[in-house]
This record gives sequence, C-alpha cells and structure tokens, in this order.
Amino acid sequence: MRHEHRLQTPLCDLLGCDVPILSAGMGGVARSELVAAVAEAGGYGILGMVREAPEMIALEIDAVRARTNRHFAVNLIPAATDPALLDAQIGICIDLAVPAMCFFWDVVPTAVARAKNSGCLVLHQVGSLKAALEAEAAGADVLIAQGVEAGGHVHGTTGSIVLVEQVASATSLPVVASGGFATGASLVAALSLGAQGIQCGTAFLATTESFAHEYHKARVVAAMAEDTVFTDAFALNWPPHSPVRAIANSVTDKLGSRLMGHHPDELPREVIAADAGRSLLKYSTDSPLRSTTGSLEAMALFAGQSATMIETIPTAAERIAAIMAQAEETFSRLREL
Repeated sequence: MRHEHRLQTPLCDLLGCDVPILSAGMGGVARSELVAAVAEAGGYGILGMVREAPEMIALEIDAVRARTNRHFAVNLIPAATDPALLDAQIGICIDLAVPAMCFFWDVVPTAVARAKNSGCLVLHQVGSLKAALEAEAAGADVLIAQGVEAGGHVHGTTGSIVLVEQVASATSLPVVASGGFATGASLVAALSLGAQGIQCGTAFLATTESFAHEYHKARVVAAMAEDTVFTDAFALNWPPHSPVRAIANSVTDKLGSRLMGHHPDELPREVIAADAGRSLLKYSTDSPLRSTTGSLEAMALFAGQSATMIETIPTAAERIAAIMAQAEETFSRLREL
C-alpha cells in the first residue's frame, strides 16, 4: 500500500514510489538487499549490474522480488560493457519484465530504444546539458543530472547546483539531482532548482543493507568532503578518460598532484585483493565488497563530497526517514524567514 506524503512529486507517480529519493545503481554495492530495503521504505532502488552476467542479474532481480513487490530499476552501462554481454543483459531484463532500466555514461540510442520498445521506463544519468538533450532525444523518461561532487564514476565537470537547474530549465522531462545530495536540506535545495527528486549513492553505501565492505563504510563515515579526490587513476576495467571521486588513500597519495592523465594501457597490473575467486588489481575500478579480501585500503573507496554529512551506518529505511524528516524541518524553517 502506498503512503501519501507531502513531498511526493510527479516523479513518484511515474516511478511508483512514495518519496522522491532514489538509491544509485552502484556496481557491486547496490544489490538486492539494498534495493529492496529502499523500495520497501518508500524510495526507489536501482540494482547496480554493470558487467554482471545475465544469470547474476536474473538472481538479483528474483531476490528483489522475493523481498518486495515495489518497483525498481536495473542499472547498465553500455560504454563499459562488451556489446555481446550488454545485449544479453538487456535481454534478461526484458525477459523478466523489469519495470525500468537506468543507463549511464555515453547515450546509446539503440539501447534506450530497445528498453522502451519492451515497455520499460528509461532513466538516464548524465553529466552535462549536451548529454541530457541527447538522452531526451533518444527517448529517456527521466534524467538524472550528476554533478561533479558525486562519488564513483563522474561523467561531467559541472557542479550539481548549476547542472540541475540548467538541465531542468532545458528539458521537459523529470529531473533527479545527483552528486552531493544526502540530507533533507539538499532535497529541498534540489526541488527549488527544478528537480523532482534526488539520487543518493554515498548515503546508501553507508547503510547496513549495502553490499560494500564494512571497511569502506567506516571510511565514508570518517571522511570529510576534502578527503575525497577526483582522479582517473582507478582506470582498469573502464574506457579511458573515465574519472572517479573516491576517498584519498595510499594510491592517490603517491600520485601527489598528478591525479589525472592516466590511461588503462599504461598502468601496472598488480594483484592486491580477491573476491569470489577473482583477482583484483591495483588501479582497477573495483571497490571492496563484503566478500572481498586483501589490501582494501589500496582499492577504490568511492565516495562523494556528501560523505561529510554521513555520520552513522543506519538501515536504508532509517536513512530515508531521516532525510524526509530533515526536509520537513527545512521547509518549516524557510517559512519562518
């Protein structure tokens, strides 16, 4: 049963959620437990299935549905996925009738069209006005405008406040603000810019249901905004020129001021960790998961600048409740000005 809330926006009606809070489709981290918990709490969960085998995607979709009957999406990244694998990934999502797919990085019109033709809603995360207009032209239903403050892979160089207002003013599609949004005050700010909701990555990475390693969660809680770095040093497994935001560690510290300008073909292949029998390399885009062992400190500890606002590791439901309560408090404060 849906719960009416004062802060429901048209986006909520479109996606089938109660509150305008999306959990980002973080690869490895956003698995069924987190997605279902977010959905059950009234938010909108997105499974992070980049480069995962179709069999794994099917298992995770089934696991979400075993925990909740609420709507959710599956996040895929065409630019970072072998074309044959991408074809199979989209195929299994269609076969299992997922309500929506979320795409990121370069806009691939054929992928958007295939999802749309199957009856799926399409969310597309973008990092620039140009990409937003391309996604709209390709047939996307929702645009997620990601500012440079965001954690993980970042596909633009513009700050969230400017980008969100820019995209919301230039398109007729619902816009979701992403990058630096983790509190009720930031939700209100996003709505004032023309967005209809926010997407949170860092805030949901640091929850009990997240599949991130406890070490990663603890580093997020301890981090301030200035502890994050914007770098393309974690480049293995992704196309060249793909910067990320992560918490500074021994790898980035050794780079000094040379945080950018790294090409995957020029980086050494050094095994530093393992996960489910798979060797993980230094400079790879792999982040430490519950099942990871090895030198966790030297891995990509993805986090956005909003980490400065993260002080605890609650359940996803508690995180959503806190954001919504803060939003109500913010509205009340503004009315008194």
